[in-house]
Amino acid sequence: MSEYAKNPFASSHSLDANPFDDPTTVQPTSHDSARFEELSRRERDLAIREQELNQRAEHIRNHGRNNWPPFYPLIYHSISEEIPEASRPLITRLYQLWLVLLATLVMNMVACIALLIAGSSDGGKDLGGSIGYVFIIAPLSFLLWYRPIYNGYMKEQALYYYFYFFFGGFHLLFSIYMIIGIPSTGSAGLIQTIQMYAQGHWAAGVLGTIATVGWVTQGLGNGFYYRQIWNHHTAAGHTMDKAKSELASHGAKAYFTRG
Repeated sequence: MSEYAKNPFASSHSLDANPFDDPTTVQPTSHDSARFEELSRRERDLAIREQELNQRAEHIRNHGRNNWPPFYPLIYHSISEEIPEASRPLITRLYQLWLVLLATLVMNMVACIALLIAGSSDGGKDLGGSIGYVFIIAPLSFLLWYRPIYNGYMKEQALYYYFYFFFGGFHLLFSIYMIIGIPSTGSAGLIQTIQMYAQGHWAAGVLGTIATVGWVTQGLGNGFYYRQIWNHHTAAGHTMDKAKSELASHGAKAYFTRG
């Protein structure tokens, strides 16, 4: 007797078997593959978009708030985040030299107070001038030569470099002027300091020496980096025509913002 006669319900495919267990019924079609690829692509796009939004939110969180000066924030200043890594040491040194300038301006004022107490005939003029330097030179030096070169290295735009070269050069001349220390100019530089030592006013002489060292330190430092920045500016191919083109394209307002 044949196998089929013995068991009429037997077959190569059992009636009780799950049709989904048959490999021939689960093979994906081309339509299913295309849909799977589309879903995968959408998931990847969403993940990328989410990452971009998170990065943008982080950027706004970090850059959207002012942090300088610390006691009354007016602008955002972060060398580690805004300046390219290769240029960070140079900008850091320039910022440190600007801080030395601040300290020197204050010390120069203190030395001029000592000149007045010591009986200098021009002590009143020197003190008045030194006070004016603290409140004028301090902010102008930041805005006219430090901030432009900071933005110059951040954005690598020519006009910032020309701002820096003009006002930075003026600051170098001012530093030489303050080192000399002509009486009645508001400087407790060399001439004033030597006079104090000669007259036996040692306290005023020591304070004048400290102020003079400060002027020399920040002056030589700024002169050294001025040359380095000039070399970088030349190698980068910045020209006055390029600066004029940038100004025409972006407008003057762009040079006072981080955008």
